[in-house]
Amino acid sequence: METRIALIGIIVSSKEAVDQLNALLSEYSSYVIGRMGIPYREKNVSIISVAIDAPSDVINALTGKLGMLPGISTKTIYTK
Repeated sequence: METRIALIGIIVSSKEAVDQLNALLSEYSSYVIGRMGIPYREKNVSIISVAIDAPSDVINALTGKLGMLPGISTKTIYTK
């Protein structure tokens, strides 16, 4: 199956779903190329970027699940 490279940007504005967020990222870890997290304490948010190489349906499933978590905002960009 053909894969695509994508970058998922995640803003965590509430800590209530952090355990669920980490569980989802662990569930999809075989597709993750790398992850970087930056706590922005002055604004009380965390910024996470996840580089992923996966089939489009896997990327869509992950981003859909992430987007349903409370206090989590996501945007995804794809390679052409």
